[in-house]
Amino acid sequence: MTQSVPDFAALLRSAEHSACHLEMRDSYMDDPVFADWRAGKPVDRPEAYQLPHEYQEWASLVRETVARGVVMRRARIVSEPVTDYIRWEHAITERHNVALGERVRWLPRRLASDLALPGNDLWLIDERRVLFHWFTGDGEWAGHEFNEDPATVKMVTTAFEAVWDRGIPHSEYVT
Repeated sequence: MTQSVPDFAALLRSAEHSACHLEMRDSYMDDPVFADWRAGKPVDRPEAYQLPHEYQEWASLVRETVARGVVMRRARIVSEPVTDYIRWEHAITERHNVALGERVRWLPRRLASDLALPGNDLWLIDERRVLFHWFTGDGEWAGHEFNEDPATVKMVTTAFEAVWDRGIPHSEYVT
């Protein structure tokens, strides 16, 4: 059942046990930190680079969520060789995700061929609620949909767990 889309921060704050993010694109919308990375700035080192306000808000939300005992997992399915965007994501993942308490795994797309996957990126909250994200072909934001339909949630949960089981932990994945 599709419902109105809740505020994302409120949705994440409502998580009691788990918040899982599945990312399946090789590039997304332009990002100022990505631009800085491409220009050679040390965006992965806190002592050398101040993240924008939006990133600081995200960091606070993740810390708050993890502190409540919610397990946050992020799985990324990526083409290889990776795009510059994925190379950048990998470069900032330790600081931007892992250091905050998220668990992150990477799955080369060639290892996902036999998995049944949803058609869009998503957040799965407590294996009960799904927030699908839509992007245009060039990675720009196009919208989202909230879904609590048990069959959809089950499909998403199964897909996420399959990706997670095959995924390579961030500390072991090399771009």
